[in-house]
Amino acid sequence: MEIKTFHLGPLQTNCYVLSGDKEAVVVDPGGDPAEVLAYLKDKGLTVTHILNTHLHFDHTYGNKAMADATGAPILCSQEDLYLLESELGKGGTFGLPMVDEYTPETIEPGEHSFAGFACTVFLTPGHSQGSLTYYFPEAGAAFVGDLIFYRSIGRTDFPGGDMGILRGSVINHIFDLPPETLLLSGHGPETTAGDEKLHNPFFTGF
Repeated sequence: MEIKTFHLGPLQTNCYVLSGDKEAVVVDPGGDPAEVLAYLKDKGLTVTHILNTHLHFDHTYGNKAMADATGAPILCSQEDLYLLESELGKGGTFGLPMVDEYTPETIEPGEHSFAGFACTVFLTPGHSQGSLTYYFPEAGAAFVGDLIFYRSIGRTDFPGGDMGILRGSVINHIFDLPPETLLLSGHGPETTAGDEKLHNPFFTGF
């Protein structure tokens, strides 16, 4: 199992490829996915799913191009579909480009399998109403989107955001993971569940 990180789009969103020998999933293609597609071709990997942690524009810029190139379904939470009708989902805000229209499929929280790997999907709202965390125990990694970052948390001032709900999502799901679990966020460096539980100022009373 291998995890490769790409920095895509105008906000340099972290896009991840989790792969085995032959199959892969792509998480949050937030810009032109040309370099991701080149990597997949070089490795001989077939994409089984495109996983969106949430549907803010900076995580979805590459959804359509990736889906068109691979034929893989785009998965998201039902609770985030409202964003497809807003500037936060369509793009165009802050003078940034519009998002090419795409058609996602919804996924329920619970146990799933992607690219042959077991995955637990948690509904972790707070940054958006339908933010999802994808936890792959075999990889010891959780793709958390903009829920939590190294020493920080996602914004809660956008429509659908809520600080109290976000804190609950982190405490009840992320901090319950094994402490060595890698947290792979939408922006910035990786960290671990245990490290953030001990040192993230939004949870330690700093």
